[in-house]
Amino acid sequence: MAEQNLEAKLKNLLKQEKIQLWNPPYTEQGQQPGRQHMQELAERYAHLLRLPVSEVGGALESIRAQAVKRGRGNQTFRETSVATLELLLPRDAKKVTKAARTEEEHGLRSIKLILSGRTLSAERRLDEQGVKNHSKVMVLRVSDGELKQQLTEEEEERRSQEESVQRTQKGFQILSERDGSEDPHTTPFLEIADQKGNPLKIPPTEKKALILAMGFHEKGRALMKRKQHDNALCHLLQADQQFRKCGSALLSSVDNYAVLQLDIVWCYRALEALSCLEDGRSRLQRAEDCFLRCYGEQQERLLMIKGNTGREEVLFLRLYLLQSLLSYIEGSDSEARLQLSRVESLYARLRPDSEKMAQLMALGFSEREARLGLRASRGDLQEAAIHISTRRQEREELKQRERQKRRTRMEAISALMELGFSQRDAARALHHADGNVDRAYAILLDSSQDAQATNNNTEGGASPEMVEQLLYLGFERDSAEAALRLTGGDVQSATQLLLDNQGVLSPELLTPPSTSSSSSTPSSEEPSSASSSPGNRTTLRSSICLCDPPEDSELVSEVLEDIAPHEEDYLDLTLEEESELISAMKAYLHREPAHT
Repeated sequence: MAEQNLEAKLKNLLKQEKIQLWNPPYTEQGQQPGRQHMQELAERYAHLLRLPVSEVGGALESIRAQAVKRGRGNQTFRETSVATLELLLPRDAKKVTKAARTEEEHGLRSIKLILSGRTLSAERRLDEQGVKNHSKVMVLRVSDGELKQQLTEEEEERRSQEESVQRTQKGFQILSERDGSEDPHTTPFLEIADQKGNPLKIPPTEKKALILAMGFHEKGRALMKRKQHDNALCHLLQADQQFRKCGSALLSSVDNYAVLQLDIVWCYRALEALSCLEDGRSRLQRAEDCFLRCYGEQQERLLMIKGNTGREEVLFLRLYLLQSLLSYIEGSDSEARLQLSRVESLYARLRPDSEKMAQLMALGFSEREARLGLRASRGDLQEAAIHISTRRQEREELKQRERQKRRTRMEAISALMELGFSQRDAARALHHADGNVDRAYAILLDSSQDAQATNNNTEGGASPEMVEQLLYLGFERDSAEAALRLTGGDVQSATQLLLDNQGVLSPELLTPPSTSSSSSTPSSEEPSSASSSPGNRTTLRSSICLCDPPEDSELVSEVLEDIAPHEEDYLDLTLEEESELISAMKAYLHREPAHT
């Protein structure tokens, strides 16, 4: 890493001074080095970087040789269309000049070629796999047995990751399509709400994308905690795709998207994915911009909403630490030191005080509560205890309000059932009426009259000819009639509905309702919710599923397990990993100057 860092610094200096080592006077005729000018340049840069002249000179010659070689390769590529690849061989293999002779000359009976972290496939064209002229390809030597085992393990890992992503997407898709009109204790759902639990009106398409995005993010964070960074990154990148489908106004009002960018780059760091350096830099910039919009330039919006900024400061610590790391890798030591000084200042303030933590936990508070409370109060023990107690009281009041809403809802449903309506229809009408019993009753009456009028004209909302059309297409009669009933006798819509459900509608849909179902909006009747407010963040919570179809129930339960039980889980960093990286960065940046 030190060698790469030195070359990066030198390339940065050469770029600033617009020095082209492949041209005279640094490269003479016959592509030989201009020794005097190279020596002078090495001495000047060695003094500037406080490194041995020999070390700097060697790095400069390496850069010059690479540039000259690249120039020859470019000319060959233009004249013959034959590309040149730079092969990074195993340490015990000799240097090669032709890729075609790699196996023959170096005894590599089985090799694996790696480009930007991906294994190249012999079954596909190189240009289709992103290989370009002068691409750097890593060569790994493996024995026949090792190769077979590696391929088997990689295939299993790939399949496992794909299956995990698919199951996560399916589980949250099921949840995103539920509108909350059913009993949340038997049919859990997710909704978007503000800081106080009030539901937010979000367009259905955007709401589904947001739930999927937050779901993938939660799954990715759960995998990060298990140190499964490769699999976590797959889920986090899926979350990124879904977030991009949401409106910019929503993303600028919550910090979810910024935290996601940090998590992605943190995975890059854990995987040592230097090939993702440029992408990591742009993601950190998006994260910083989002934090500024969400919290305010001086975090004034955050202070107004939450009353303090201490807990969110861990996000800035990680942001500055990653920025310092990328600056160092790019060769900008001065920028890396500047960012690291900000990190150390934050770390000194945010690292857990074991003695104060113990005192708070002795009062009955959890480790998480103690850690977050101390950060919110900037280390003040008494203020931390008050903060934790206040938060507990707020959560209890929210639970009580939700219980009262549920009791009121069940009483309203019972009242409508006494008037002759089914529980299912009463619940949906009440949901559509935002809990107003009189409006729900009016909806049910109108629906009953419409249904009766339809039944007077057609049997179940569908003529025999319509049913026959669907039977001709291969659908079952019960499903065909149910689909026509649900779509108001529209054959085209009924056909699409059946196709979407693979020709089999759920038992719930096959039971003819006594009234038409209402359109849905998010509900706040249960604790199953996702809270959001300007300057804050959106979180997911849900009730337990009891009566889903077996496959759906398994998927829903699986994804709900990875939803953090605490809404501030993303802020509860122990800072152990950050401490290790800080120590490594200090070792890189604060080494003693070498003597020349």
